[in-house]
Amino acid sequence: MKKLFNDTEVAFSLKSDSELERAYFLFKLIKSEPLVKIGTAVTKFALKSSLPVEGLIRSTVFDHFCGGVNEKDCMPIIERMYGKKVHSVLDYSVEGKEEEAQFDAVLEKTLSLINFVDERDAMPFAVFKPSGFGRFDLYKKRSSNKVLTDDEQKEWERVVNRFELVAKACYEKDECLLVDAEESWMQDAADDIMESLMEKYNKEKVIIFSTLQLYRHDRLAYLKGLHARAKEKGFKIGMKLVRGAYMEKERERAEHKNYPDPICATKSETDANFNAVLNYMFDNLNDMAIFCGTHNEESSYMLMDLIDSSAYGREDNRLWFGQLYGMSDNISYNLADQGFNVAKYLPFGPVKDVMPYLIRRAEENTSVAGQTNRELDLIRIEKKRRKV
Repeated sequence: MKKLFNDTEVAFSLKSDSELERAYFLFKLIKSEPLVKIGTAVTKFALKSSLPVEGLIRSTVFDHFCGGVNEKDCMPIIERMYGKKVHSVLDYSVEGKEEEAQFDAVLEKTLSLINFVDERDAMPFAVFKPSGFGRFDLYKKRSSNKVLTDDEQKEWERVVNRFELVAKACYEKDECLLVDAEESWMQDAADDIMESLMEKYNKEKVIIFSTLQLYRHDRLAYLKGLHARAKEKGFKIGMKLVRGAYMEKERERAEHKNYPDPICATKSETDANFNAVLNYMFDNLNDMAIFCGTHNEESSYMLMDLIDSSAYGREDNRLWFGQLYGMSDNISYNLADQGFNVAKYLPFGPVKDVMPYLIRRAEENTSVAGQTNRELDLIRIEKKRRKV
């Protein structure tokens, strides 16, 4: 089984030769940090200046990492992946909004997506980011335990209500909800909301999933505390496990403001932290459900081995693997081919609005050289296999 993720024929079975060439070209670009920085700056300038570049973006980086500009646009990809037993998590990836009308618009989009996914077996989860429902600075102030003004308190109540409306809709339709994690200095406020929603809606089984970013060294202790409260109050815990998405920003802020770095000191410490949390959750699966969001092959093999050496079946609905669309197809499609539960995060939205997400993807891949090199190696192997 250790060679499972080397099977490129299964991994790239949905990619045409031209799509494979595009992927190779993109990852070669992403491998170069200077090119990513230049490309990011040029793209931001072009979009801000309303230059006609959306078509070029759409045909390259957007189409590789995103499903389309709207949910119906994504359906051909969703159906093709589901044909390979890979599910989709439709992620409306519009970021950086600051106004109440914009937050209400994201709420309405999220609620409409819940209805959309409820009608299709290919999409077992809904998802949103906390900052899609409220101002980042408001979460930050709430997380720092500062007293909110009267207006801010009313604004916070609207944020909580948006979470509640979406959670209730998922509960009523028996659809699971994933809520992403963000920067540590705003996350406590989001965690408080998520715990209250789990307490309310995860009585019989897990509907609501929060997220643990496991490059944070405090997350196992947080999970154990949450578990103790859950057992006391009689609710179950759902968690998406990821390594994390804001490391450079976290470290720069900690240094600038002179507080202890919340991030594990090394990559190996992060890996050990991730695996420790994964083991803890698996050992307590009667109280929990796991969405293992990882592009790390060793962690994926570890969970596979845990499942296969247990009484749980590969199809157990409390056990999911997840990867991002456009990345780690060698993990996603080979896992699905072996009968494990797999879902791809499928971002979508207007090209201009999704650019912050795409830029972050490029920057993350640049900072994790091993990931990009692995993608390139696998594509080279598949290109060679197809020429034989």
